[in-house]
Amino acid sequence: MTTRRKQFSEWLQQLYFIGPSLVFFVLIVLIPFAMGMYYAFTDWNGVSNEVKWIGLDNFKTIFMNDDNFRNSFVFTMKFTVTAVILTNLVGFGLALLLTRPIRTKNALRTIFFLPNVIGGLLLGFIWQFIFIKGFAAVGSATGLAFFNLPWLGDASTGFWGVVIVSVWQGAGYLMIIYIAGLINIPNELMEAASIDGANFLQKLKSIIVPLIMPAVTVCLFLTISNSFKIFDVVYSLTRGGPYKSTEPVTMNIYFEAFTNNRMGLGAAKALIFFLIVATITLIQVTITKRKEVQS
Repeated sequence: MTTRRKQFSEWLQQLYFIGPSLVFFVLIVLIPFAMGMYYAFTDWNGVSNEVKWIGLDNFKTIFMNDDNFRNSFVFTMKFTVTAVILTNLVGFGLALLLTRPIRTKNALRTIFFLPNVIGGLLLGFIWQFIFIKGFAAVGSATGLAFFNLPWLGDASTGFWGVVIVSVWQGAGYLMIIYIAGLINIPNELMEAASIDGANFLQKLKSIIVPLIMPAVTVCLFLTISNSFKIFDVVYSLTRGGPYKSTEPVTMNIYFEAFTNNRMGLGAAKALIFFLIVATITLIQVTITKRKEVQS
Protein backbone atom coordinates (compact mmCIF):
# COMPACT_ATOMS: atom_id res chain seq x y z
CA MET A 1 0.00 0.00 0.00
CA THR A 2 2.87 2.34 0.84
CA THR A 3 4.43 1.66 -2.56
CA ARG A 4 1.18 2.49 -4.34
CA ARG A 5 0.85 5.75 -2.43
CA LYS A 6 4.43 6.64 -3.29
CA GLN A 7 3.84 5.90 -6.98
CA PHE A 8 0.61 7.94 -6.91
CA SER A 9 2.43 10.84 -5.23
CA GLU A 10 5.18 10.76 -7.87
CA TRP A 11 2.57 10.65 -10.61
CA LEU A 12 0.82 13.72 -9.14
CA GLN A 13 4.14 15.58 -8.95
CA GLN A 14 4.88 14.82 -12.59
CA LEU A 15 1.37 15.85 -13.62
CA TYR A 16 1.76 19.09 -11.67
CA PHE A 17 4.82 20.05 -13.69
CA ILE A 18 3.82 18.83 -17.15
CA GLY A 19 0.07 19.40 -16.77
CA PRO A 20 -0.10 23.03 -18.02
CA SER A 21 2.14 22.28 -21.01
CA LEU A 22 0.14 19.15 -21.78
CA VAL A 23 -3.14 21.09 -21.72
CA PHE A 24 -1.84 23.73 -24.12
CA PHE A 25 -0.33 21.05 -26.37
CA VAL A 26 -3.68 19.29 -26.59
CA LEU A 27 -5.61 22.53 -27.20
CA ILE A 28 -3.20 24.08 -29.69
CA VAL A 29 -1.79 21.02 -31.51
CA LEU A 30 -3.73 17.80 -31.06
CA ILE A 31 -7.30 19.10 -31.27
CA PRO A 32 -6.66 21.31 -34.36
CA PHE A 33 -4.81 18.42 -35.99
CA ALA A 34 -7.73 16.05 -35.38
CA MET A 35 -10.19 18.66 -36.66
CA GLY A 36 -8.05 19.17 -39.76
CA MET A 37 -8.11 15.44 -40.45
CA TYR A 38 -11.90 15.49 -40.16
CA TYR A 39 -12.33 18.52 -42.45
CA ALA A 40 -10.12 16.82 -45.06
CA PHE A 41 -13.08 14.54 -45.79
CA THR A 42 -15.62 17.37 -46.08
CA ASP A 43 -16.44 20.22 -48.45
CA TRP A 44 -16.41 22.89 -45.72
CA ASN A 45 -15.68 26.41 -46.95
CA GLY A 46 -14.24 27.61 -43.64
CA VAL A 47 -17.15 29.97 -42.88
CA SER A 48 -20.46 28.13 -43.11
CA ASN A 49 -21.94 26.16 -40.25
CA GLU A 50 -22.85 23.43 -42.71
CA VAL A 51 -20.17 20.76 -43.04
CA LYS A 52 -20.91 18.06 -45.61
CA TRP A 53 -19.06 14.74 -45.49
CA ILE A 54 -17.81 13.80 -48.97
CA GLY A 55 -15.36 11.00 -48.16
CA LEU A 56 -12.36 10.71 -50.46
CA ASP A 57 -13.58 13.20 -53.09
CA ASN A 58 -11.03 15.85 -52.04
CA PHE A 59 -8.17 13.40 -52.44
CA LYS A 60 -9.46 12.31 -55.86
CA THR A 61 -9.55 15.97 -56.93
CA ILE A 62 -5.98 16.53 -55.71
CA PHE A 63 -4.45 13.48 -57.40
CA MET A 64 -6.44 13.66 -60.65
CA ASN A 65 -7.22 17.31 -61.40
CA ASP A 66 -4.97 19.61 -59.37
CA ASP A 67 -1.97 20.53 -61.52
CA ASN A 68 -1.11 23.50 -59.30
CA PHE A 69 -0.62 21.23 -56.28
CA ARG A 70 1.63 18.88 -58.25
CA ASN A 71 3.70 21.80 -59.56
CA SER A 72 3.98 23.23 -56.06
CA PHE A 73 5.11 19.86 -54.75
CA VAL A 74 7.77 19.57 -57.48
CA PHE A 75 9.07 23.04 -56.63
CA THR A 76 9.08 22.19 -52.92
CA MET A 77 11.04 18.96 -53.51
CA LYS A 78 13.62 20.74 -55.70
CA PHE A 79 13.96 23.55 -53.21
CA THR A 80 14.26 21.17 -50.25
CA VAL A 81 17.01 19.06 -51.83
CA THR A 82 18.98 22.14 -52.90
CA ALA A 83 18.52 24.08 -49.67
CA VAL A 84 19.32 21.10 -47.42
CA ILE A 85 22.58 20.36 -49.22
CA LEU A 86 23.78 23.96 -49.48
CA THR A 87 22.71 25.05 -46.00
CA ASN A 88 24.46 22.09 -44.36
CA LEU A 89 27.61 22.52 -46.44
CA VAL A 90 27.83 26.24 -45.68
CA GLY A 91 27.01 25.73 -41.99
CA PHE A 92 29.56 22.92 -41.65
CA GLY A 93 32.19 24.94 -43.53
CA LEU A 94 31.66 27.92 -41.23
CA ALA A 95 31.89 25.63 -38.20
CA LEU A 96 35.21 24.17 -39.40
CA LEU A 97 36.54 27.67 -39.99
CA LEU A 98 35.39 29.12 -36.68
CA THR A 99 36.72 26.27 -34.53
CA ARG A 100 40.24 27.19 -35.59
CA PRO A 101 42.35 29.60 -33.49
CA ILE A 102 41.05 32.86 -35.01
CA ARG A 103 41.07 35.97 -32.84
CA THR A 104 37.69 37.25 -34.00
CA LYS A 105 35.92 33.88 -34.11
CA ASN A 106 33.39 34.81 -31.39
CA ALA A 107 32.42 38.00 -33.22
CA LEU A 108 32.21 36.11 -36.51
CA ARG A 109 30.00 33.44 -34.93
CA THR A 110 27.62 36.17 -33.80
CA ILE A 111 27.59 37.83 -37.22
CA PHE A 112 26.87 34.58 -39.06
CA PHE A 113 24.14 33.63 -36.57
CA LEU A 114 22.31 36.98 -36.74
CA PRO A 115 20.31 36.28 -39.95
CA ASN A 116 18.53 33.48 -38.13
CA VAL A 117 17.17 35.99 -35.61
CA ILE A 118 15.43 38.04 -38.31
CA GLY A 119 11.83 37.01 -38.94
CA GLY A 120 11.00 35.37 -42.26
CA LEU A 121 8.62 38.08 -43.49
CA LEU A 122 11.04 40.88 -42.71
CA LEU A 123 13.89 38.89 -44.21
CA GLY A 124 11.94 38.44 -47.45
CA PHE A 125 11.22 42.15 -47.76
CA ILE A 126 14.87 43.02 -47.07
CA TRP A 127 16.10 40.64 -49.75
CA GLN A 128 13.40 41.79 -52.16
CA PHE A 129 14.90 45.28 -51.90
CA ILE A 130 18.42 43.85 -52.34
CA PHE A 131 17.49 41.83 -55.44
CA ILE A 132 15.52 44.62 -57.10
CA LYS A 133 17.36 47.80 -56.05
CA GLY A 134 20.70 46.72 -54.63
CA PHE A 135 21.71 44.26 -57.34
CA ALA A 136 20.53 46.66 -60.06
CA ALA A 137 22.69 49.45 -58.64
CA VAL A 138 25.74 47.19 -58.42
CA GLY A 139 25.07 45.85 -61.93
CA SER A 140 24.82 49.30 -63.47
CA ALA A 141 28.03 50.35 -61.69
CA THR A 142 30.09 47.28 -62.56
CA GLY A 143 28.42 45.95 -65.69
CA LEU A 144 28.47 42.40 -64.32
CA ALA A 145 25.71 40.26 -65.82
CA PHE A 146 25.19 38.41 -62.53
CA PHE A 147 23.73 41.51 -60.88
CA ASN A 148 21.58 42.39 -63.87
CA LEU A 149 19.61 39.15 -63.89
CA PRO A 150 15.83 39.35 -63.28
CA TRP A 151 16.21 37.67 -59.91
CA LEU A 152 12.56 37.75 -58.93
CA GLY A 153 11.06 38.07 -62.41
CA ASP A 154 12.00 34.71 -63.92
CA ALA A 155 11.22 31.14 -62.85
CA SER A 156 14.82 29.88 -62.72
CA THR A 157 16.37 32.93 -61.09
CA GLY A 158 13.38 33.21 -58.73
CA PHE A 159 14.10 29.67 -57.54
CA TRP A 160 17.74 30.49 -56.83
CA GLY A 161 16.75 33.74 -55.19
CA VAL A 162 14.63 31.82 -52.67
CA VAL A 163 17.48 29.33 -52.14
CA ILE A 164 20.01 32.12 -51.51
CA VAL A 165 17.83 33.75 -48.87
CA SER A 166 17.06 30.41 -47.20
CA VAL A 167 20.73 29.39 -47.03
CA TRP A 168 21.75 32.84 -45.79
CA GLN A 169 19.19 32.62 -42.99
CA GLY A 170 19.73 29.01 -41.89
CA ALA A 171 23.47 28.39 -42.25
CA GLY A 172 24.39 30.32 -39.10
CA TYR A 173 22.05 28.27 -36.93
CA LEU A 174 23.47 24.99 -38.25
CA MET A 175 26.95 26.40 -37.72
CA ILE A 176 26.30 26.58 -33.96
CA ILE A 177 25.15 22.94 -33.87
CA TYR A 178 28.14 21.76 -35.88
CA ILE A 179 30.52 23.77 -33.67
CA ALA A 180 29.08 22.00 -30.62
CA GLY A 181 29.84 18.68 -32.28
CA LEU A 182 33.34 19.66 -33.43
CA ILE A 183 34.57 20.92 -30.07
CA ASN A 184 33.64 17.58 -28.49
CA ILE A 185 36.00 15.63 -30.74
CA PRO A 186 38.93 14.44 -28.57
CA ASN A 187 42.16 16.24 -29.45
CA GLU A 188 44.05 12.98 -28.89
CA LEU A 189 42.40 11.42 -31.94
CA MET A 190 43.31 14.36 -34.17
CA GLU A 191 46.87 14.44 -32.89
CA ALA A 192 47.26 10.68 -33.38
CA ALA A 193 45.96 10.98 -36.94
CA SER A 194 48.40 13.80 -37.65
CA ILE A 195 51.29 11.72 -36.29
CA ASP A 196 50.23 8.84 -38.54
CA GLY A 197 50.46 11.20 -41.51
CA ALA A 198 46.75 11.68 -42.24
CA ASN A 199 45.89 14.81 -44.21
CA PHE A 200 42.87 17.02 -43.56
CA LEU A 201 40.55 15.19 -45.96
CA GLN A 202 41.43 11.83 -44.44
CA LYS A 203 40.78 13.15 -40.93
CA LEU A 204 37.53 14.70 -42.13
CA LYS A 205 36.32 11.42 -43.61
CA SER A 206 37.53 9.00 -40.94
CA ILE A 207 37.31 11.01 -37.72
CA ILE A 208 35.41 14.29 -37.91
CA VAL A 209 32.29 13.28 -39.85
CA PRO A 210 31.69 9.96 -38.02
CA LEU A 211 32.05 11.63 -34.62
CA ILE A 212 29.67 14.51 -35.38
CA MET A 213 26.93 12.32 -36.87
CA PRO A 214 24.54 13.21 -34.00
CA ALA A 215 24.87 16.85 -35.06
CA VAL A 216 24.39 15.83 -38.70
CA THR A 217 21.19 13.98 -37.72
CA VAL A 218 19.80 17.08 -36.00
CA CYS A 219 20.84 19.48 -38.77
CA LEU A 220 19.41 17.32 -41.54
CA PHE A 221 16.15 16.91 -39.65
CA LEU A 222 15.84 20.67 -39.08
CA THR A 223 16.70 21.66 -42.64
CA ILE A 224 14.46 19.04 -44.25
CA SER A 225 11.44 19.91 -42.12
CA ASN A 226 12.00 23.69 -42.36
CA SER A 227 12.59 23.58 -46.12
CA PHE A 228 9.42 21.61 -46.71
CA LYS A 229 7.47 24.03 -44.49
CA ILE A 230 8.89 27.24 -45.99
CA PHE A 231 6.22 29.92 -46.33
CA ASP A 232 6.98 33.36 -44.89
CA VAL A 233 10.19 34.03 -46.84
CA VAL A 234 8.60 33.06 -50.17
CA TYR A 235 5.39 34.93 -49.36
CA SER A 236 7.21 38.22 -48.78
CA LEU A 237 9.87 37.65 -51.45
CA THR A 238 7.92 36.47 -54.52
CA ARG A 239 4.39 35.59 -53.29
CA GLY A 240 4.77 32.41 -55.34
CA GLY A 241 5.46 34.20 -58.61
CA PRO A 242 6.15 34.63 -61.37
CA TYR A 243 3.15 32.56 -62.55
CA LYS A 244 3.27 30.27 -59.48
CA SER A 245 6.77 29.09 -60.40
CA THR A 246 8.05 29.60 -56.83
CA GLU A 247 4.88 28.56 -55.00
CA PRO A 248 5.64 25.97 -52.28
CA VAL A 249 3.07 23.46 -51.07
CA THR A 250 2.45 25.46 -47.89
CA MET A 251 1.44 28.51 -49.92
CA ASN A 252 -0.75 26.41 -52.22
CA ILE A 253 -2.55 25.07 -49.14
CA TYR A 254 -2.90 28.57 -47.72
CA PHE A 255 -4.40 30.01 -50.92
CA GLU A 256 -6.72 27.01 -51.31
CA ALA A 257 -8.07 27.27 -47.78
CA PHE A 258 -8.17 31.00 -47.12
CA THR A 259 -8.30 32.64 -50.56
CA ASN A 260 -10.44 30.16 -52.49
CA ASN A 261 -12.49 29.37 -49.34
CA ARG A 262 -12.14 25.62 -49.84
CA MET A 263 -11.07 24.65 -46.36
CA GLY A 264 -11.91 20.98 -46.85
CA LEU A 265 -9.69 20.71 -49.93
CA GLY A 266 -6.94 22.67 -48.21
CA ALA A 267 -7.12 20.35 -45.19
CA ALA A 268 -6.83 17.33 -47.47
CA LYS A 269 -3.72 18.81 -49.09
CA ALA A 270 -2.28 19.55 -45.64
CA LEU A 271 -2.90 15.95 -44.54
CA ILE A 272 -1.15 14.56 -47.62
CA PHE A 273 1.72 16.99 -47.09
CA PHE A 274 2.05 16.03 -43.43
CA LEU A 275 2.23 12.32 -44.22
CA ILE A 276 4.89 12.87 -46.89
CA VAL A 277 7.08 15.11 -44.72
CA ALA A 278 6.70 12.82 -41.69
CA THR A 279 7.72 9.80 -43.78
CA ILE A 280 10.76 11.51 -45.29
CA THR A 281 12.03 12.86 -41.97
CA LEU A 282 11.49 9.48 -40.28
CA ILE A 283 13.55 7.77 -42.99
CA GLN A 284 16.28 10.41 -42.69
CA VAL A 285 16.53 10.13 -38.91
CA THR A 286 16.59 6.32 -39.09
CA ILE A 287 19.39 6.26 -41.66
CA THR A 288 21.60 8.88 -39.99
CA LYS A 289 21.06 7.39 -36.52
CA ARG A 290 22.51 4.10 -37.78
CA LYS A 291 25.65 5.89 -38.88
CA GLU A 292 26.29 7.46 -35.49
CA VAL A 293 29.36 6.19 -33.65
CA GLN A 294 28.40 4.55 -30.37
CA SER A 295 30.54 5.72 -27.48
